[in-house]
Amino acid sequence: MSARLNLVILGKQGAGKGTQCKRLSEHYAIPHVSTGDILRAAVKSGSDLGREVASIMDAGALVSDELVIRLVDERFKQPDAQRGALLDGFPRTLAQAEALEALLGDDGIKLCINLEVATSLVTERLSSRRVCQECGAIYKDTDIEAISGTCSNCGGDVIQRKDDQPEAIEKRLALYERDTAPLLDFYATRGLLVTIDGDQSPDDVTRAIELAVHERGLA
Repeated sequence: MSARLNLVILGKQGAGKGTQCKRLSEHYAIPHVSTGDILRAAVKSGSDLGREVASIMDAGALVSDELVIRLVDERFKQPDAQRGALLDGFPRTLAQAEALEALLGDDGIKLCINLEVATSLVTERLSSRRVCQECGAIYKDTDIEAISGTCSNCGGDVIQRKDDQPEAIEKRLALYERDTAPLLDFYATRGLLVTIDGDQSPDDVTRAIELAVHERGLA
């Protein structure tokens, strides 16, 4: 690739963004960058910025757009992101998308992939999801790891997160429609939006994304 391959992956919670980002990260040799990972890494680093993030999170407050942008800026400066990155969970709002556009300039977002999945399906996926507290591995409630409560990757505790319970799911999806869905028009008007049917096998979704990237001459 002659230029950075910066891709935004959009979709409702439970649409499969994390699964696809992991696959695409390996295929294109670019990092999967999620807001949650950036925040956790900043806190763990103990840097001035990390301590600022920690104090906000410890107080139970939301990290501001301005601070998230600073963290994203730092992440893009790291060596593994020089070929590009897969952005998952960011931008979440129009303000963040506009700030990201200003930050990246000419080497900005090359494509926005929207994983389209019905609300009823993502609700079902989320309510049956179980997550390892240590490594973040994801399981279904029928998997042996979920039943036993022990991760087969690292031995960590496998739990149902509070935000994967019915009331929380409803609130999260409502926030998505209010704050993040408008990004579809934002990227569509720039000719960067490609919508993929997320109600396919993971392999078929991956192939559809790779085809979209190839058809744009990006890789």
